[in-house]
Amino acid sequence: MYIVTGGAGFIGSALVWALNQHGINDILIVDNLGRSEKWQNLVKLSYSDYMSREKFYELISQDKLPKNIEGIVHLGACSSTTEVDSSFLMENNFHYSRDLCRVAIQHGIRIIIASSAATYGDGSLGFSDDLALLSKLRPLNMYGYSKHLLDLWLVREKLEKQVLTLKFFNVYGPNEYHKGNMRSVVAKAYDQIRQTGVLELFESTVAGVAHGEQKRDFVYVKDCVKFMVWLLEHKEINGIHNVGTGTAASFNTLAASIFKALDLQCKIKYIPMPKELVAKYQSYTCADMRWLAPLKCPVHFRDVEMGVQDYVQNYLAQADPYL
Repeated sequence: MYIVTGGAGFIGSALVWALNQHGINDILIVDNLGRSEKWQNLVKLSYSDYMSREKFYELISQDKLPKNIEGIVHLGACSSTTEVDSSFLMENNFHYSRDLCRVAIQHGIRIIIASSAATYGDGSLGFSDDLALLSKLRPLNMYGYSKHLLDLWLVREKLEKQVLTLKFFNVYGPNEYHKGNMRSVVAKAYDQIRQTGVLELFESTVAGVAHGEQKRDFVYVKDCVKFMVWLLEHKEINGIHNVGTGTAASFNTLAASIFKALDLQCKIKYIPMPKELVAKYQSYTCADMRWLAPLKCPVHFRDVEMGVQDYVQNYLAQADPYL
């Protein structure tokens, strides 16, 4: 059995899809469906059972996890970069993850945990996952800090070699539709272009960076989950590592890729960035992926144009956009 926490969410449901592609259906999905539309991510997937986050955490606390677990992928965290309830993030993102790590390590269970490029803050120290830099990182928001705390705890307790933590950069793709304003730029841009024919992008607030030339490492979710399935099979790979394409693309390039996928003329309007975002905005991210080179991983991370084309034409533009 595999356990996927956050299994009804964006990356979680995509991972279940990828596991299904490999003939794996004995999967326990842990999530908090509530009144959300996340349930739609599950309709086409095959899995053995669903459990609420609260019930699962109770099992962890009592050390009563199911037997014969092949691996746990922990994606069950609040991913909102604008979440202001710090107490909630401490419990849900840090303590929950810490306690699950403890139980998995105790029982020798393979565990992969999702972290984020938000831990790197403004990027002034670069985006290397070298542990020598870990204590110097200063996240710009509470979400990033809650993820950073787990990394610090793993290193402090000398457990980082028994766990695989993945710092995802800017992930986009199918099954993110329930995320509202936290959807990727691609998903929001698609809707805006369809409605108005024009895409609005934030003006740059950084000297020397032209409007729309802020850059991010945009990585396609289908590539991310195929990579995670490969990592589940290679239990010897652990540590705290980045997941991205290793290349930064500008928002202008991203926009051009979306218009091209729609076979429309590129029309961009630059608008002022909200004042509350200016100090918390990452104008540049790029995953340092040198850790992956020696591993001979067969998974290829598509560039922006290829990923956007697949997402727009095969999902967003379809009546059934789900994996």
